[in-house]
Amino acid sequence: MKATRQAARRRPRRRGLVTGTALALVSTVVLVSLIVVLRSGRDAGAGNAAATPVAGSQESAVPPAASGRKPATASPAATAGATTPAPSATTTPARTRPAATRQPASGTASLAGRIRPGTTYRGTATHYDAGTGDGACLYGPSDDLMTAAMNHTDYESSKACGAYVRVRAAGGASVTVRITNECPLPCAPGQLDLSAQAFAELAAPSLGRIQVTWSLLSPSTSDTVSVRYKTGSSRWWCAIQVIGHRNPVARLEVRTGGGWHPLPRTDYNYFLSDRGSGCGGAIRITDIYGEPLVLNGIALRPDAVQPTRVQFAQH
Repeated sequence: MKATRQAARRRPRRRGLVTGTALALVSTVVLVSLIVVLRSGRDAGAGNAAATPVAGSQESAVPPAASGRKPATASPAATAGATTPAPSATTTPARTRPAATRQPASGTASLAGRIRPGTTYRGTATHYDAGTGDGACLYGPSDDLMTAAMNHTDYESSKACGAYVRVRAAGGASVTVRITNECPLPCAPGQLDLSAQAFAELAAPSLGRIQVTWSLLSPSTSDTVSVRYKTGSSRWWCAIQVIGHRNPVARLEVRTGGGWHPLPRTDYNYFLSDRGSGCGGAIRITDIYGEPLVLNGIALRPDAVQPTRVQFAQH
């Protein structure tokens, strides 16, 4: 009985010991947690101070690209629907090109045939007696005999008529001639049959034949364009010729009830209206550079050269 009472007295003392030990452990854990939290807060405060530069410091003056950081860019989805801002007052507005443009002489004319500006051709030069200066182009007699007959291929059904070309010999001598005639086959492509007067500017006529190069010109001139209706022209049939043009003529149109009507070109250098369309009305001529000239007031007077006040631009 005595032993049982002693055991009962010892149990409360053991329970108190255990409880004290547990409280000590809890206190230790709480203390350690407080230390960790305090250290973490101190480290976080130090990190925030480094990430936010102070105004006026060196880092705040460095742009993102220089500091190695990429600037923020909009995603494709964000930019796809963006509208283009209107130009500011200092923006130079785009200029629209006119319908009829003038190309430089060194370029390729859009309406040119076989003979094109900015191109050098090689061939043979011969000579013939040009007589009064008339020829297949039917310009009529002329006091200017610095003329030439173009070979059949490059004559191209009178497209070469009126063209000015500069011809150069191997020794360096040169002469400028106007195409007024056709040199029929067997004249080869590239060949020019010069007037005797023009050939003499390059070499002794006794040579008969020399090698040359030649190219198209757009010369300086004070002349203006003239128009002539062919003999027999009337309101029911007419043929129209252009004379004195600086650049080769590519197209001739007459005004009709349906607008401008192009006329086909003959190999004798007239534009033909075989049913009388537009005969006696307004005429529009266009050179190989695409420049149009509208001619009004041209009377239907056969075989009369009627001057105008206009001329194609020099290239």
